[in-house]
Amino acid sequence: MVRRAAAEFLGTAFLLAAVVGSGIMAERLAGGNVALALLANTIATGAALVALILAFGPVSGAHLNPAVSFGLALNGDMPWRDVPAYVVPQIAGAFAGVAVAHAMFGHVLFIASGRARSGSSQLLSEFVATFGLLLVIWTCSKSRATAVPYAVGAYITSAYWFTASTSFANPAVTLARAATDTFAGIRPSDVPGFLAAQIGGAIAATILCRWLVGSSRVMAKEMEA
Repeated sequence: MVRRAAAEFLGTAFLLAAVVGSGIMAERLAGGNVALALLANTIATGAALVALILAFGPVSGAHLNPAVSFGLALNGDMPWRDVPAYVVPQIAGAFAGVAVAHAMFGHVLFIASGRARSGSSQLLSEFVATFGLLLVIWTCSKSRATAVPYAVGAYITSAYWFTASTSFANPAVTLARAATDTFAGIRPSDVPGFLAAQIGGAIAATILCRWLVGSSRVMAKEMEA
């Protein structure tokens, strides 16, 4: 479990370093072109996700996301007692990743974001983004587990563009991005709404997928019968 926790910490830290660092670099080089900056941020994030899931998947499953860990427990694929050992390192790693990204670009380690991300469209976007992410993970893991890293990377890359919120879809990412006043930031007052939408999306996706593809526990009982 210590190794799993360490993997979740490192994986989430690198994920946030990629999200925030690429956002800073993109904003510096895009010359004010927001679409170009978002594209650069998108590509870096999607590519990092694939690499990190491939790297840490064999150790911890590479959840890198409290919504995924929560969904697995809710679906019966992970003991509830293991959830804190995943979620706490994920959140700590997320803040560590922000600090490292800031340090690499000469920023103070943490600074509250002033970037507003509020309104019903943003909350719906986060619900849809998280619902879709878990749907992709559940369905792929039951049929083609080796494709999960690529499916997740591809989904997040596309969700950056088809959601109004640019698809945070991750409570740890959301909390940590409130501590960066950069391209990737989110105003702290907008964080609770994002978290609620993400949790709602995770629960809805888990309920649907439990009926659609089942859980490991349910499938094992069916095979025994």
